[in-house]
Amino acid sequence: MRKNILLVLIVSLSIALIYALIRFVGVTGLASAWALNFLLMLCVSVFIGTLKANLTSDYFKEKTWENQGKIYEKLGINVFRKLLVFIGWEKITKQANPVKKNLDALIHLEYETKQSELSHLIIFFIVLGFTIYVAVKHGVSASLWLLFLNVVLHVYPVFLQRYNRPRIQRAIKLIKYREG
Repeated sequence: MRKNILLVLIVSLSIALIYALIRFVGVTGLASAWALNFLLMLCVSVFIGTLKANLTSDYFKEKTWENQGKIYEKLGINVFRKLLVFIGWEKITKQANPVKKNLDALIHLEYETKQSELSHLIIFFIVLGFTIYVAVKHGVSASLWLLFLNVVLHVYPVFLQRYNRPRIQRAIKLIKYREG
């Protein structure tokens, strides 16, 4: 019950913050697109962290059409990974959550990929709604920053999680096999 109240409060506060952003900054331009995306990242991260769902859905399993990540490689995931290293994101995340080669750490890392993917998916659809609204109300050119940032900040991170998770799962299976 307490958790549900907290989740409702998080959603309510998120809506109020988004309303304030729209009211005082607007919905067009780079600054508003950037602010909206990062505000949503904060709000959704808090929501998902509070929710603590099991995330055992079949959605999170590797699909045959993903062809062991080949589809993501064709869509430029390796360029995106290099971009993350270049801007220092890789270093920041590894300092906060160093990758260890023990079973518990890998299982936790796999769960974090699911949480991250779910967060980015939720934000993607919210920003997509804003993008469509801005395109209809203010014109397609006014929505281009929202569209661009939605792809860079949410589509490619989803691709990255879907690319990395099967590798982590294989490492988990290998450790379990070796242990017993």
